[in-house]
Amino acid sequence: MSDSTEITVERKEHGSRGAYVIHLPGVEHQAKLTWVERDGVRHADHTYVPDEMRGQGIAGKLVDALVADAREQGFKIAPECSYVVAAFKRHPEWADLRA
Repeated sequence: MSDSTEITVERKEHGSRGAYVIHLPGVEHQAKLTWVERDGVRHADHTYVPDEMRGQGIAGKLVDALVADAREQGFKIAPECSYVVAAFKRHPEWADLRA
């Protein structure tokens, strides 16, 4: 990925399910963090980054978007997938958002 490639996170919501998605030019698959909402809590249940996109901070950008939305919209996050669990451990300042 060149420095001029801008990474944009797209938010998708479908009722009680949603995802944060990043698609880069020339990469067939999307990076994705999926969630399911139960009782006002978004359960971050899966994070996937294609091999061609790994090592570029892509998964971190997906989690950052989820956290930013939690701060703005007032919901809590239940980290369930291993990447989101690890991200919450690295960022103790997110503790107030954890369900």
